[in-house]
Amino acid sequence: MELRVLRYFLEVAREGSVTHAAERLHISQPTLSKQIKDLEAELGKKLFVRSSFSVRLTDEGMLLRRRAEDILDMVDKTEEEFKALGEISGGDIHIGCAESDGIKHLARRIKAVQARYPRIRVHLYSGDRSDLAERLEQGLLDFAVLVESNDLSKYNYLPLPGADTWGVILRKDHPLAEGEAIASEDLLEVPLICPRQGLQKELSDWFQEKVDRLNIVATCNLAYNGAVLAREGLGCLLSFDNLADTGPNSPLCFRPLTPPLHSRLFLAWKKYAVFSPAAEVLLNEMKDILKVLSN
Repeated sequence: MELRVLRYFLEVAREGSVTHAAERLHISQPTLSKQIKDLEAELGKKLFVRSSFSVRLTDEGMLLRRRAEDILDMVDKTEEEFKALGEISGGDIHIGCAESDGIKHLARRIKAVQARYPRIRVHLYSGDRSDLAERLEQGLLDFAVLVESNDLSKYNYLPLPGADTWGVILRKDHPLAEGEAIASEDLLEVPLICPRQGLQKELSDWFQEKVDRLNIVATCNLAYNGAVLAREGLGCLLSFDNLADTGPNSPLCFRPLTPPLHSRLFLAWKKYAVFSPAAEVLLNEMKDILKVLSN
């Protein structure tokens, strides 16, 4: 299976048309059609359902699309790293991030690095804990910003300053918005919107035996989208503070949990990882600033 053919396959999948994909790839339609048919013959599976003017992926095609995207991401990242070897004037850094206002500490260090090396580029990937851990293990990310509930024993890591505060994002006209904080018993009859993977360990520990009595009506992996659901009255979103607009002109507000619940963030990377020069520069910057802050 050639990488070039995988790129052809992905272009057809994205365009939904062999004709349009051939135009974008600057090759003839018959050539592209033959490459796709040869790929199907090699795999022994039909990858597309064809109609007069379009194509759509089969189940096998959707599986190959996911695998091809990961394979080509890894190839592109490896090529970037080798191009950057021996020079720190530029390069690419790939970072996975949990949603958190604490990312600001990382952003400040990235800004400091780019002030010295303007050609360094940073690529952020937002996701939940399983997404980030998987991509970190696959080598698609140099670093991942993880919430402390993750198993950090298999990584090297640095703690980021501060901690995120857990609470509830809800409409200002909701009865629970009248108080300054929200206790676990207040949420037992309330429709809740939770992180996609369900209640994280720290939330489960906070609710204790009440966790089985919660009314979870929706899950999400991005707080912004969860806040939209809360704004439309679907339920109350369990989330970190500072992830949604709760200002004077917003219909939403944030109320912290009581007793308080906080989560720390960590910059993690694979043990025995071999970094590109650009990634090494950022890691050293993080180590230096954290050393200063701890003194």
